[in-house]
Amino acid sequence: MKITLEQLQKIAIFMELNPAHLSQIQPHATLKPYAQGEIILHEGDRLPAKLFAVFSGVIQIKKTAFTGKETILRTLPAGEIFAAPALFGDGISPATVVADRDCQILTIDRLALLGLIQQNPEVAFRMISLLNDRIQKLHSAVHGLVSERAIVRLAQFVQLSISESGVETTLEGTYLRSRLTYYQIARSIGITYEECVRLFKQLPMVSYQRGGKIRLLNVGELESIALGNLP
Repeated sequence: MKITLEQLQKIAIFMELNPAHLSQIQPHATLKPYAQGEIILHEGDRLPAKLFAVFSGVIQIKKTAFTGKETILRTLPAGEIFAAPALFGDGISPATVVADRDCQILTIDRLALLGLIQQNPEVAFRMISLLNDRIQKLHSAVHGLVSERAIVRLAQFVQLSISESGVETTLEGTYLRSRLTYYQIARSIGITYEECVRLFKQLPMVSYQRGGKIRLLNVGELESIALGNLP
């Protein structure tokens, strides 16, 4: 499926580019749909030399240990790029990528992207900045798994979700915009499903409701727990 210039501008690294510049990569850009739960990339796959981006929907990036334990490394919404080794590394997928809900994945041939970067170096800087930010967050997550208590990691994860997906206010209260299951949260912070259920009961400043809805009752107290200030 081909893509329009307006659609290309929905990808974060292309948002501020002139449509005339984007027209040179338009013929080399395609969209492919994936159903919820469908695997987009397997860990260890040989990647084609392309830019990968989430055009619509949400994806999860997962890693499975030799013990079989699965960890969700990142959840990426529309507009984000992924599978960096296809452009900069060894061309091997370092993790498994799964459609968290129905989505469309955009790909752009590497040579066409390099031609765009030659004319617009700021595209490369945006990519580097984005990838550096992810490295920093991954470092913080790994450090947290080693040194922070599980309830602190849970509070930090909810805070991160607030900053990434935002909140919505209804007559019933303020809710996290994204829906997060116990399983998804547990696999993201390195705990079991059962422990995740128990920890939510120990965080009175948030309320987990059916369908993965998280109500925010006291963001200030949540931030305090995320900083390690435990009662």
